[in-house]
Amino acid sequence: MRLLELAETGDVAAVVGELGKLTPEQRAACAKDTAALREAIQETRYQRPQEEVAARYAADLGCQVTPEAAADWLARHKSAIQPAPWTVDVLDLHPVAWRAELLARFDGREAGMSVGWLRTLEHLVRATGGPAPTSEPFLFYWLPDRAGDHGEWPGHLRGGTPGATLAERLRADDFTPRLLPLIAAHPARFVTNRTYWLGLLTSLAADGLIDRQGLVRNLFADMAADPPHPHHGWQIVQALTLTPPEHALVADERAALVERLLARLLQDGTRMETAPPLAFLRALAPAPAENASVVRDHVALLDGSLPVAAYAQEVLAEVDEAGLLEPDVLSEVCQRVLLRPEKKLVRAQLSWLDREMRRDPTRAARVLADAAMTFDHRDASLQERALNVVARHLRKAGDAVLPDLRAAAGRLGPGLAERAAELLGASPETAVVEHVADVLPVLAGPRPVPGPIESAVEVAQEVAAVVANDWEVVPFERALDGLVRHAHRDRSALAEALAPVVRRNPRERYDCTQSDLYDVARAVRGDEPRENAVHRRGDSRYARVPSLAGAMLMARLTEAMDVIESGTQPFLLAVPTLSTGALDAAELVERIGELEELGITPAPVDLAQALLRVAPASDTPAAPDASDASDEEVLCAAGKLRSEAGQRLARWLREGGLPRQSSHREGWREQKPVSSWEMWCTPLRAGVVVDPPLPPAAAALFGPYPKRKTSLGEPAAPFWVAQLPHHREEMMARDYMESPQAGRGRTGILPLVAESGGPAEYAVHLALAIDMRMDPDAAVDALLVLAARGQLDGALLGEQIEVLIRAQWVESNRAHDALRLAADTGAYATVWSVLSAALPGLLRETPVRGAGAFLSLGVTCASHCGAKGEIPEVVAVAERTGSSQLVKNARLLRDMLR
Repeated sequence: MRLLELAETGDVAAVVGELGKLTPEQRAACAKDTAALREAIQETRYQRPQEEVAARYAADLGCQVTPEAAADWLARHKSAIQPAPWTVDVLDLHPVAWRAELLARFDGREAGMSVGWLRTLEHLVRATGGPAPTSEPFLFYWLPDRAGDHGEWPGHLRGGTPGATLAERLRADDFTPRLLPLIAAHPARFVTNRTYWLGLLTSLAADGLIDRQGLVRNLFADMAADPPHPHHGWQIVQALTLTPPEHALVADERAALVERLLARLLQDGTRMETAPPLAFLRALAPAPAENASVVRDHVALLDGSLPVAAYAQEVLAEVDEAGLLEPDVLSEVCQRVLLRPEKKLVRAQLSWLDREMRRDPTRAARVLADAAMTFDHRDASLQERALNVVARHLRKAGDAVLPDLRAAAGRLGPGLAERAAELLGASPETAVVEHVADVLPVLAGPRPVPGPIESAVEVAQEVAAVVANDWEVVPFERALDGLVRHAHRDRSALAEALAPVVRRNPRERYDCTQSDLYDVARAVRGDEPRENAVHRRGDSRYARVPSLAGAMLMARLTEAMDVIESGTQPFLLAVPTLSTGALDAAELVERIGELEELGITPAPVDLAQALLRVAPASDTPAAPDASDASDEEVLCAAGKLRSEAGQRLARWLREGGLPRQSSHREGWREQKPVSSWEMWCTPLRAGVVVDPPLPPAAAALFGPYPKRKTSLGEPAAPFWVAQLPHHREEMMARDYMESPQAGRGRTGILPLVAESGGPAEYAVHLALAIDMRMDPDAAVDALLVLAARGQLDGALLGEQIEVLIRAQWVESNRAHDALRLAADTGAYATVWSVLSAALPGLLRETPVRGAGAFLSLGVTCASHCGAKGEIPEVVAVAERTGSSQLVKNARLLRDMLR
């Protein structure tokens, strides 16, 4: 048929002409063929020429001979086509009554509206004389269409009427009387999230086409009934710029919106989450009298995050200045605000109290008592500010308030207590602060490791626990030993018990971790290894370079699989006897002796790990039930061993185990970590060479430092520490500090490092300083443990913190908060030992941002521990002119140290 041929050629005009020559019956007869022609290009229509697609769709539309079928077709293909002039040309082939019925059917269909559909429907309205559609999508496109360009459509298909401005076009548009009132009646449906629409409506109100009062009233009524997202609501109110009469006109609607927004803020959230509601509230600008009705909500907000609490404080201050806040509410506000850590809030509250006493001197007594709550604040500069407020208004308050103020002043530090005593007439004894000893953790010592696992079922349970949570070292070591032991005893029984364990793969990790014990369990069962099994990761497919500790763990797991397969070793030597990973020397002597009796040569990596975990008895932290064997007794027992492994152990113990190396770098203070982090943190020493050599994975933990290109993708894990339990400095210098990525993450291993053995020098303290940024809780725990063990070098840590802050590797506020947290536990002298070393560098030349906070913390610590001794840099800042917080805090600390 000619219609199909024309459609295939892509001649749209010829298709329309051919449709005009056919009767409705002839078109209906072609419907199936045109549908097939259209469906043939349905999936590839975006890759085909536009004319070809339009011709096929035009032919198919023309064969829909009833208004119902045409309406269904248009609705069904709204997403596939954009109406063009050919759409109207095809529809114009039908009688007027037919098109009027189509218009009536299509008016209720709201999905997929666009400017093209608007033009099509508008043409049908004008051609049939029917009413304009009133569906929301039609309204949404109609007004912007009148405001903008009419596009590429022929003149007889362009909507609207001529006019220089939008107002002129709308006044001449016969659609306006029907459609514009519908938009103005519910404007929020159109303006929400569309500020362009709000600009159109306000401009029409300015031109007199819409009543502005009605627009404002209807808009707020809509928003009160169906509140918009706070971000869009703020934009709407800001763009409207309400006049005072309009503000009063929508008072009830604004009150409803305020109530909802306050309810949202009571849930609090991040800054990004609370910023839109706060902006919306500020735009709504409730008057003090309106806020007085929701005072309790604003008081509750004072416990929220800083932006939320600051807004509530601002609102309550305005309510108070209007004389609408009860005195007991003001006291409650002070209780909630004056001890918060945010200085901004406390300073604002003290300024509010200062204004209150200037405005109404009769309330001075109660307000001064409220201000004195700040004497309990931990920041000395805020205590001083509160004392200044008290001094300024004390005469107005009278003598009745003096006892309460004197009692509160007793909690001030010595530098301020003396001034308070002079101001309040207190006796000198009240200005004395008792110096207290540091409160440090009570150390219980490392826990002993339980004996071997007794049954195959228990082994399976332990393996499942390790695969699910690979954090703990002791369960992993016992589970690995259990797999070797019970595979040697009854491999089939163990394999059956492990069946439920191997059903679910562990989470894939970048580095080798203890959860890779899963691969050993599969090896016991003889299952096909998973694609990224630990013993396959040396292939070129896995171009990941593990950590040094991860490589050692990988070697141990791979060797355990070989031992299980060969059945040559009934247990592992390297299972620790203490939770730190340490292995009792006497226990290792017994284990090697047992293997000697069986004629078994220990697996090399297992023996190497055992040697790295063992040390002379006098060098190993004792467990509560440890044996009393002396070094001489252990050496004598080891000397009786005749195997090569036994003789090596005897020599190892006789020579004191693995030699220790210092990670200290000469001139590190001058080098700084700015240009090259690696040069600043990597140890310079050559490393230790053991003869005879240990396996490569073990030797890499302490030997010549490997120059390898790596970027560790996994944070440090506790098994790192347990591999060298007597050489934490070595581990921290090599693996933990190998790449900044290793320390970027909340790993929590620093307390384990502090509990481990060996010296704590440059690398351990450097990791402690760095983790004040990333994991402050763990850093503080480690600091306190080191201090309790007498191993903290406060001067070294303080100098490292200063250098890192200057180099912008650690934010000053993070370091301050960590040290403040440590001081709050009662470790004032410990924290002072760090601060006294950090302050000279922080204050020298141009003081770092946040140095005032360190000075304030120094005042607190020095006052509690009784520190004395001049710090020249503190004195230099204190002698500057001015009244900044930095200078004030420096003066307080200077006076404290005299």
